[in-house]
Amino acid sequence: MVRFLKWVIVTTGILAGLIVGAAVLVPMFVDVKKYLPDIETMVTRQTGRSFSMGDDVKLSLFPWAGIRLSDLTLDNPEGFEKEPMISVKSFEVRVKVLPLLFKHIQVEKFIVESPSIALVRNKAGLGNWEHIGPQDTNGSDQGNEAQSTPQDTASKPQTDSTDLPIESLLVDRFAVLNGSLSYVDKGSSLSKKISDINLDLSGITLDKAIDINLGAKLDGNPVSLTGTAGPVGQNPGAADIDFDLMVKAVDQLAFSLKGRVIKPMTEQTFNLAVDLAPFSPKKLFDSLGRPFPIKTNDASALEKLSLKAAVKGSAQAVEVSDGVLVLDDSTMNFRGQAQAFEKPDLKFVLTLDKIDVDRYLPSATKNDSEGGASPKIESSAMGSNKGNGKAGTVDYAPLRRLVLDAKVNIGSLKAAGLSMANMTVALVGENGVFTLDPLSMDLYQGKAGAKARIDVRKKNPMTTLHLTTSNVQAGPVIRDSMGKDMIEGALTSDISLSMTGDTPDMIKESLGGKGQLKFIDGAVVGVDIARTIRNLGAGLGLGEATAEKQRTDFVELNIPYTAAKGLVKISEATLVSPLLRLVAKGQTRLSKESLDFRIEPKLVATIKGQGDTNDRSGILIPFDVTGTWENPKVRPDLDAILKNQLPDTDTLKQLINGDKSDSGEKPDMKDTAKELIKGLLN
Repeated sequence: MVRFLKWVIVTTGILAGLIVGAAVLVPMFVDVKKYLPDIETMVTRQTGRSFSMGDDVKLSLFPWAGIRLSDLTLDNPEGFEKEPMISVKSFEVRVKVLPLLFKHIQVEKFIVESPSIALVRNKAGLGNWEHIGPQDTNGSDQGNEAQSTPQDTASKPQTDSTDLPIESLLVDRFAVLNGSLSYVDKGSSLSKKISDINLDLSGITLDKAIDINLGAKLDGNPVSLTGTAGPVGQNPGAADIDFDLMVKAVDQLAFSLKGRVIKPMTEQTFNLAVDLAPFSPKKLFDSLGRPFPIKTNDASALEKLSLKAAVKGSAQAVEVSDGVLVLDDSTMNFRGQAQAFEKPDLKFVLTLDKIDVDRYLPSATKNDSEGGASPKIESSAMGSNKGNGKAGTVDYAPLRRLVLDAKVNIGSLKAAGLSMANMTVALVGENGVFTLDPLSMDLYQGKAGAKARIDVRKKNPMTTLHLTTSNVQAGPVIRDSMGKDMIEGALTSDISLSMTGDTPDMIKESLGGKGQLKFIDGAVVGVDIARTIRNLGAGLGLGEATAEKQRTDFVELNIPYTAAKGLVKISEATLVSPLLRLVAKGQTRLSKESLDFRIEPKLVATIKGQGDTNDRSGILIPFDVTGTWENPKVRPDLDAILKNQLPDTDTLKQLINGDKSDSGEKPDMKDTAKELIKGLLN
């Protein structure tokens, strides 16, 4: 037995000596360079591209198994530039031999120097990276013919184990030095280049985190990635992987990701913290040497942006919590989740302290500004449908799949010139039906609310809308939103609308509903109805006209309406004002923008307003309003004027001398009444 053991030891020693001797002597006596043409031919045949290597080739087998190659190039296919698609100045790897016998991999270095990849897509749309593989005599790919058959796949042993066939791994240095990657699209003239790529990973093991240091230049602008990731463990994919990474770009952006990937091969979930440090989007574009794409109304807008959030999820669902987005002086807190991405199913809550949306809109042109205080905005989604009544081209299929539950709270909002506060919005939707309930806000000393239902299950969306206001000051609303003075007063309204379609003309044709608008203690700005009546009389030779800016104060203006198929009818709108009562009846066809109204004003022998419902004798001067919205025509009803009886003597005296108020004092209405009566009787 002892002799046998001695024989085994001696034999093993001799074999080991022979192996070591061969490993040392073979590189010394074997000329590796003479095999370069064979290697080049083999690579050319397998890739279908011309391949070449430099003469600087070194091979070692002991104590380090290593190889060094130089000047590697893989050319472009025919029809592309002569420059190589891939080139490497040098490649060197050294692995310790003896530890390999015990499944320990010790790599001294793995270094790729000056790798360059040039991707090009020609004007025909073909990329130089396509169709790499063995070519037959007809030039077609053979790589697909070598695919495994179902029988081959079934015969291969299946295993869920991810254990590495090694005991340990140690890489002293893994580096990519001075690399570059470029992309050129000849069809669109797009060109991008990443240069000065330097990746350095040191001390790589299976049981410790890997230090990462990556630097590059994107179109000449510095970009870096630093941090740690790992460890990957003896069973990669079965253990959690921690990471703490920082991305920096162009000396403006600093973006950190810190978290964990949980069992990537099984659970496939992640938990991470995102932190985008404050930066200026405008300065970022300046650093890139590019003009900022939007010229905002406020030149100081978009000077500060930051983001923080916690994100966790998997391939099936993502949840965001503790989100904080800061934009200039606005702060938004948010949380939400998304799942069933094929639908998708979205749920989120946003809370915004304040924002002035008008600051961020594109600057209005001169023509836009002439029409009002705020820039004109048109929906790009509806742009293709503008000006026609045909069915829209909007694809509502994604909305039919969407499941949505959204809540938005805004402390202060300015948009389209309007200032709103304490806004609450709740929007839910599923199977193509979306419900807005509620939308509420404080609006110009009053309150406004809305409920809506949008149904996109069919080709053309169907919408129902219910709007209410309570004591909203109409004058400031119109001035801020339209830049005009039209009407003043506290508005209380209840409006119901329904419509079908997504273009202006479709909505005009289908609009229906009913409602009522009531203005209290206000004025119709830009017209003095009593003076207008006198001007009409002047047109008949009955009085003198005046062109001064005017207004008609009122105690109450009440406008009820009904609408069906785009025809809006006003059964009896009434205006109650001292010395004046007005009744308006008629209709307007929205699609034609036509007018057909009859206005019946009456100068009455009283200065009482609200609460005075008694019929008043007076002078009735009716007139008709026809034409279109752009070109209305006002015409007095001559027959009615001739048939109308003038008031009796006592009534005229009341109009001229004024009506006493409840306190017994006579208001100073005498001169006004005289002027009105004189104009009418002239």
